[in-house]
Amino acid sequence: MKQNTFKSADDSSIVLTELMLPIYANFSGKIHGGFILSLMDKTAFASASKFSSHYCVTASVNRVDFLNAIEVGELVTLKARVNYVGNSSMVVGIKVESQNIRTGLIRHCNSSYFSMVAKDDQGKTVKVPGLIISNHTDLRRFLRSIKHIKMRNERKIEFSAENFIPKDYDYIFKKYNVKLDL
Repeated sequence: MKQNTFKSADDSSIVLTELMLPIYANFSGKIHGGFILSLMDKTAFASASKFSSHYCVTASVNRVDFLNAIEVGELVTLKARVNYVGNSSMVVGIKVESQNIRTGLIRHCNSSYFSMVAKDDQGKTVKVPGLIISNHTDLRRFLRSIKHIKMRNERKIEFSAENFIPKDYDYIFKKYNVKLDL
C-alpha cells in the first residue's frame, strides 16, 4: 500500500446484527453489558482492519454509557466507521441499537469510540491511509476526536505523579460527598 493513500469513512463502514439469546443474559434477563462490549470490540476491529488493510488491536475505549437495556430476543445492530486517523491509529465510532422483532421498535442503546492501532505481521505499528472528509458529519466526528485526544493528553499530564499538587484542588472538595483524611 502506498504511504500517501486516502480513504473515506465509508470505506470503513461495518454493520453487524445479532439476535440476543438467553445465554447472553444476566440474572435479571437483560443482556450482559460485557457481551455488548465484546460485540463492540469485534465491530471496531472489523472497521479499523477494513480501513487500514491490516490487523488492528484495541488501544483504548472512550466511555461507554448504557442508555437502554437490551432484552433477550431482540436484534442488536452495531454500526461502526472510522472517525479519525493518526499515523498508525484510528478512532472508530460505534452506535448500538436494539430492535424488538415483534413491534419493530428501535432503541439507541449506546455509543462509544474505540482507539485502534494497525499492526504488521511482526506486531509493529504500521501507517494507515489518510482520511477523506467529504461532509459535515465526518468533519464534526473528526474534530470531536481531535478534541478528545487533546483533552486526554492534557488530563494525563495534569494528573501525573510529577505534576499533581493536591492543594491546587482544595476548592473542589466542598462540592462533593467526600472527606479527605490524608
